[in-house]
Amino acid sequence: MTKQTVLAVLIAFALGAGSGGWLASHPPIAECIAKEAATAEKKPLFYRHPMNPAVTSPVPAKDEMGMDYVPIYPEENTPQPAAGKKILYYRNPMGLPDTSPVPKKDSMGMDYVPVYEDEAPPPGQVKINVEKIQKLGVKTETIALRPLNHTVRAVGTVQVDERRLHTVAPKFEGWIQNLHVNATGQTVRRGQVLMEVYSPNLLSAQQEYLIAYRGQKALLHSSAQTRTAAEQLVSSAWQRLRNWDVSDEHLRHLQEQGTPSQFVPLNSPVTGVVLEKPALPGMRFMPGDILFRIADLSTVWLIADVFEQDLALIHEGQSAALRVNAYPNKVFNGRVAFIYPTVTPETRTAKVRIELPNPQGLLKPSLYGSVELSTSHHHGPVLAVPDSAVLDSGTRQVVLVQRGEGLFEPRVVKLGWRADGHVEVLDGLKAGETVVTRANFLIDAESNLKAALGNLGGDSGPGGAPQHTESAPSGIAPAGHEHQHGGH
Repeated sequence: MTKQTVLAVLIAFALGAGSGGWLASHPPIAECIAKEAATAEKKPLFYRHPMNPAVTSPVPAKDEMGMDYVPIYPEENTPQPAAGKKILYYRNPMGLPDTSPVPKKDSMGMDYVPVYEDEAPPPGQVKINVEKIQKLGVKTETIALRPLNHTVRAVGTVQVDERRLHTVAPKFEGWIQNLHVNATGQTVRRGQVLMEVYSPNLLSAQQEYLIAYRGQKALLHSSAQTRTAAEQLVSSAWQRLRNWDVSDEHLRHLQEQGTPSQFVPLNSPVTGVVLEKPALPGMRFMPGDILFRIADLSTVWLIADVFEQDLALIHEGQSAALRVNAYPNKVFNGRVAFIYPTVTPETRTAKVRIELPNPQGLLKPSLYGSVELSTSHHHGPVLAVPDSAVLDSGTRQVVLVQRGEGLFEPRVVKLGWRADGHVEVLDGLKAGETVVTRANFLIDAESNLKAALGNLGGDSGPGGAPQHTESAPSGIAPAGHEHQHGGH
């Protein structure tokens, strides 16, 4: 027995004993005293925020202003049926997706809230108080056809165009006499002398050519058969020198001088930059030894790593824009030339080759950069909604369609292409409908959306009421999260 109860009993006893039955002659006062004593014995179900009834606590608490939470007793929490209204069903007082055709209590002893006939939304729809909609910050948007332009971003490195990479590898044995290009990175022109070499085989081939050339001239007045044989000897000796990469200029000089050159020049086959130079003065080389590696950098490749989920958006001939840290204010434009047929298993990326013109030579091999590849939907404008409008459970995608003031319909949709913060709707919506683009998750929690979704599958309770949570589809966030008792 509490102190208040003891005090009430003592007062009653004193009044009764001292006044000779005065308390018995005043029933209202007796009832008040009895009621006060009974109230002192009651235990509150919970405590409610003095300014916001939706916020509760299982234990005594204070709000941010220092005001005590108001105790709620069992009889105060019992809903009173409204006169002249038909109750369709009873819903969970905490907003959980659970209803009952008859009155019941939840796990905390709170009575389920009756839903009357004029309060229930149409089957498959949910209704939210207009004031709550404003507090939730709900935003809507009317959907329409729109173009979807998507930008794929990737990173990659600049590499030499393999088709523009050349090597200088003599086909004969010899020694380097004079080295004219003697530094890696040096720029050379096509036909520029790289070095002069001495080769006994090359010297012998020059002599054979001169002998055949002189014999051809001496047999100008011979028979046709003899002249033909002499021409074949000259042509064979000439072709042998050409096969050994002796330049046309040196061959003409050989014809004019009439004497073989001891040191034969070897020229650059292309205009470009020397990437490698194993050649050294006086070095002996064998047939096939690489003495120079020269690259034409007027056009380079960018090998970009594109994630596998973006591969469907990439095609040959697509434009690309490259940015590198070395030149932050410059954009290098190119095009997709090739998509490699394999995927790197460690990074789940595929390599895409992008050709970039490099007339000024700013793009250097192994330079790192980021590339943007723009693409648009091949069917033109499509029906699309903002990404934020979609509630994705993993097994189905749902949007909230506004059917009226405070009335929303969850609609299962089939989605397609994604781009620019929007997603294509293949089925489930039509142009001109209004969808919720902001606070749709809060509407979900506030309005028992899971039960409404269950209604789409044909399950309904009495009078169109949604059934218990066991029949509702999984994956949508349960309603009422923000209204649970404080301290839980």
